[in-house]
Amino acid sequence: MKKLLLIFVLTCGGYLLNSCSSSNDEVEEEVIEIIEEPTEDPAIVWKNWYLSVPINRGDGSATSIYYQSIVNNTLTADQSNYFYKNTDGSYTMFTKFTGFTTSGEAALNAGKYCRTELREYWRGNQTTSDNWSMSTGTHIMETTLKVDFVEGNGRTIVAQIHGIETTGLEGSPATVKIRWNSGEIQLDYYVKPSTGNTWTSASDNKINVGKVDNDIFTFKIKIENGKFYYALVCEAKGINTDYTFVYDYVGNGYGYNNYFKTGNYYGWNADYTKTAQVVLYAVKTTHL
Repeated sequence: MKKLLLIFVLTCGGYLLNSCSSSNDEVEEEVIEIIEEPTEDPAIVWKNWYLSVPINRGDGSATSIYYQSIVNNTLTADQSNYFYKNTDGSYTMFTKFTGFTTSGEAALNAGKYCRTELREYWRGNQTTSDNWSMSTGTHIMETTLKVDFVEGNGRTIVAQIHGIETTGLEGSPATVKIRWNSGEIQLDYYVKPSTGNTWTSASDNKINVGKVDNDIFTFKIKIENGKFYYALVCEAKGINTDYTFVYDYVGNGYGYNNYFKTGNYYGWNADYTKTAQVVLYAVKTTHL
């Protein structure tokens, strides 16, 4: 916290104290006030994100938690079961299938999944309607994570580029997903549909890019000149993969606006008991 020190000077009858000649003159009391101002976490600019946790917000949908609650540490006890700060400054992101998803309440094995995940607010604007286009600028996310455990099928998504409904286009594609699959980092990315202009998982590619197991790793996603690149660093495994080209989105007609996500989007919905846990150390976005 930044501390601002305010000192009010002792005065006497409108003059400085050392010029006073009578003890009967009015003397203002010296006031020293320390004001604590919130500072950003050096590892995460929280105003650029909001958090989703699988708790019923009242209509069957998942609960959204905004940056003020995280910065001021005012999460409820229930919310803190899913997201909390550790003594080393990292954040634990725990999740399980509760039925309360970001698209509404869902039954077991119904094709929907739960998450404890951050969604980007581009430029810090507190609205989901402000998003970025691949057709202009350079867009980068670097997220540093460790997967503690993933029960069930061993799969959770730890980072994404997600499309949003855009004028003239249908759907909101999960365009790029970075999946931790039993210790392997896997890219799952949509490619140009063979018919129509709706990008879906019916047209996607999957590639494995490195085995990190339960060690700390940094995954980097970059969109530059409409092209998708990734990089992966895991010191414990000796992995230091520089930016590698994957796919030309704009060159293949992709026109959706987008946002980044990172966290623990658990690929399990077969029961209410199995769990997954991811630790977030840092996440940084850059838009040029």
